[in-house]
Amino acid sequence: MANEIDKLAAIKSLTPNAWFQLTDDVVSWHAEESQTEPTQVEIDAEITRLQAAYDALEYSRLRKAKYDLLNQDEMRYDDTKNSTTTWIDAIDAIKVAHPKP
Repeated sequence: MANEIDKLAAIKSLTPNAWFQLTDDVVSWHAEESQTEPTQVEIDAEITRLQAAYDALEYSRLRKAKYDLLNQDEMRYDDTKNSTTTWIDAIDAIKVAHPKP
């Protein structure tokens, strides 16, 4: 798990327009009357949901890091000029190393 989803992220996700303060894991709400404060059970469930969504895209983050190391424009140009498949081979190798679930 590269990123830990925390209580703050869960509360922001559940109540994106709420005004609140989180100090030492205690939430002080400054929301309007129309704002329903989430329960601890709802916050815990949202942490779990957000973490699962983040973890499900780990392959994508790993691929992007590898793609960024390639000089893809030059590889494509060289492949066109030389009738090679260096760029396609490099992309395929990254996708094999980090498969989509």
